[in-house]
Amino acid sequence: MAAKLEGGAYLSSFIDVISEKLSSILEDDSVLDSVQELLQRLDDCLCHVGPVLDDAELKQFNDKRVKKWLVDLQDALYMDDDLLDELSTKAATATPRDPGNFSPWSRFVDSCIEDSGAMEKIVGTLESVVGRKGKLGLEKSAKLDTSWRIPSTSLVVSSDIFGRDDDKGNIIKLLLDDTCNAELPVTVIPIVGMGGIGKTTLAQWVYNDAKVVEKFGIRAWVCVAENADPVKMTKTIIEAIDFSPCNMNNFDSLQIDLKKKLTGKTFLIVLDDVWHDGRDMWENFLKPFQYGNNGSKILLTTRSEKVASVIATNNLHYRLSLLSNEDCWLMFLKHSSISPNSKQYTTLEPIGRKIVEKCKGLPLAVKTLGGLLRKKYNEGDWENILECKIWELSEDDCKIVPALRVSYHYLPSHLKRCFVYCSLYPEDYEFDKEELILLWMAEDLLQPKENNTLENTGCAYFDELVARSFFQPSSANGELFVMHDLMHDLATFFAGKFYFRLRV
Repeated sequence: MAAKLEGGAYLSSFIDVISEKLSSILEDDSVLDSVQELLQRLDDCLCHVGPVLDDAELKQFNDKRVKKWLVDLQDALYMDDDLLDELSTKAATATPRDPGNFSPWSRFVDSCIEDSGAMEKIVGTLESVVGRKGKLGLEKSAKLDTSWRIPSTSLVVSSDIFGRDDDKGNIIKLLLDDTCNAELPVTVIPIVGMGGIGKTTLAQWVYNDAKVVEKFGIRAWVCVAENADPVKMTKTIIEAIDFSPCNMNNFDSLQIDLKKKLTGKTFLIVLDDVWHDGRDMWENFLKPFQYGNNGSKILLTTRSEKVASVIATNNLHYRLSLLSNEDCWLMFLKHSSISPNSKQYTTLEPIGRKIVEKCKGLPLAVKTLGGLLRKKYNEGDWENILECKIWELSEDDCKIVPALRVSYHYLPSHLKRCFVYCSLYPEDYEFDKEELILLWMAEDLLQPKENNTLENTGCAYFDELVARSFFQPSSANGELFVMHDLMHDLATFFAGKFYFRLRV
């Protein structure tokens, strides 16, 4: 299955910044014709390369040539950005040849003539890089490959779940409570958390609990994922209620049919893995659910608090926390199939606990690394898993890589640059929101809209990253924020050679 890349490539917002600087120079008629020509060539390059950036960003993981091309492109763009800044600075500080001409660009004619060779080289470098894109098979319409994702179902093996008893009890309490929203027949309860934290597993466990099954006469499970198609979702619910295929495709007919089936009934609908935050779409989709009995519930899982705020009833949502180290260790033992009674346990336990520590409470990472060591009792195999970086593992073996990467791909381009900047900080660093915003400002990473300040823009950027589960409040200091190690690794991967952090 392929889904449209919604967020925009990492370099897209950088190109927007360069284009804006370039436009302000090209609009001035006093710029020398020779300089105008060079800058127009630069503008042409930006126009040609922009449409294929999304495709390149997706293909870089499986094609080293594309990865290198993106590195070369970013290098060339930095040089062009520096060139434009230098031209603007010289224009502002040079002595005017003609005091009667107040255009800043008339002040540095001589300087432009002297620098024309260097300018030609910089623009030529970008032209050379952009010219290579045709050999890489890059396309203007990028599709995010989600074939690795197996659609979720309502089935669950409860013996595979560790450390979620309290969470299960809290969610069931919300589902069985008919007084939490007495004025409306249906209550929407989102479960929010970062990718791989176990939202779907918890929803499955709750969905199959005996008390839940007894209360709700109608239950339906919908795996939404990236394609929030209201027609498909409505059909899926109708098919779950009827236990038979639904042949209708007209949205209005489907909604009317669903309304008839839900009227006067107490139901539980699970919408798993919701990404879409369009209020209008959800308001239309949810209309038939208003005809059910009071006490009906919709339980959804999402990585985004923005999605939760759009859909949730009275801003009600449940944020899922990371697992404790001990619960992670029990899960690791289950999936690695190592028994405390085995003769290898004494040797392998210290290595295994270190492997669990590097998962930092993320169940999918624990399950993945434990599964890679299943039925392997050689100390060297365990040491290899301990020393390797999760991002170096094959995606066929390690689903945590694409699971977290999809969160990055759905970030808007301007947020990607701010997120990648955070790779400069060490793991487990506690971020101060205001301090980080000032650094983003200093690096020219913020793009304020009209009548908005840089500080307010930076605040909105940071809050959006928190809402999308890229940051979590620090457990040690609620005023500070931390980034999961795997998120930090993700930022480091995309930073490539352009960010360097020195350990001292």
